[in-house]
Amino acid sequence: MKLKSFLLTVTAVFAVSGAFAQANILNAKSPQEIGVRTDEQKAIDNDKPLEYGYVDDRDILFAKMTWEKVVLDERSNFPLYYPIDTNNIGSNRRSLYDVLIKNIKNGNIENIYDDSYFTGKRTLKDIESALVRIDTTELGIEQINAGEELSAEYINRRDITAADIKEYRIKGLWYFDKRQAEMKYRLLGIAPVAPDVNTIDQDTPDLVPLFWVFFPDARNVLHEAKAFNNENSSIPFSFDHILNARRFHGYIYKEENVQGDRAITEYVAQNSLMQLLESDRIKDKIRDFELDMWTY
Repeated sequence: MKLKSFLLTVTAVFAVSGAFAQANILNAKSPQEIGVRTDEQKAIDNDKPLEYGYVDDRDILFAKMTWEKVVLDERSNFPLYYPIDTNNIGSNRRSLYDVLIKNIKNGNIENIYDDSYFTGKRTLKDIESALVRIDTTELGIEQINAGEELSAEYINRRDITAADIKEYRIKGLWYFDKRQAEMKYRLLGIAPVAPDVNTIDQDTPDLVPLFWVFFPDARNVLHEAKAFNNENSSIPFSFDHILNARRFHGYIYKEENVQGDRAITEYVAQNSLMQLLESDRIKDKIRDFELDMWTY
């Protein structure tokens, strides 16, 4: 099984290398030709997300749904966060948040939801109130009260940007495939988390998920967008590969349970160390199931 995983990883790496955004950089005769792929390259390229195999429900011997936090100030999670300033960088490099919000706006990601259970759909108009805050200054209010037209200089606009994203929350299913005889993971949803736009400039702002995206619905978009590979810039990783291969560090903050899927903080309160230990306990419980399958 390890050989199979290795071969899949090698295949994915070579696939993304052919779609590098700086294509043709050594053959370009002008800066405008950098990144422009030739017709021959496009014809040869068959770059697309690695399809999930069909899994019959009868083949799932064990399953556990988990929710994780991916905190972006950890070094291993930097590829999901940067770049946050896009003024002086090529258009081929964008943060995960910029990729998501851009494709929501242009319609490539059609379905967004208000929670991790994907029960209520939202539209771009619905989430705009969570992304933008517009205030009128006192001078502007005086101008309105005087019956004058409000000047633009008296309007304060605060937008949520990639720099404001503090973490991602992901939902996924760990399951033991008895046909393949191995534990696997399938990512189902992802949500960017930022301070509430109404408290964003306070010392301790409230963190809220801006929206949830059903991950399989966004795989094509995330596969086309590439993240920077600090070890080898000629072979970038797609966001789809990073998330599916779990090339990030996260910790479980909730698992499905009989108490209505209560979060760890609900029964281990005000003790960060014990919350981390409880997260590790849940992770070990899942991992030990596969190990116990081979213990006689």
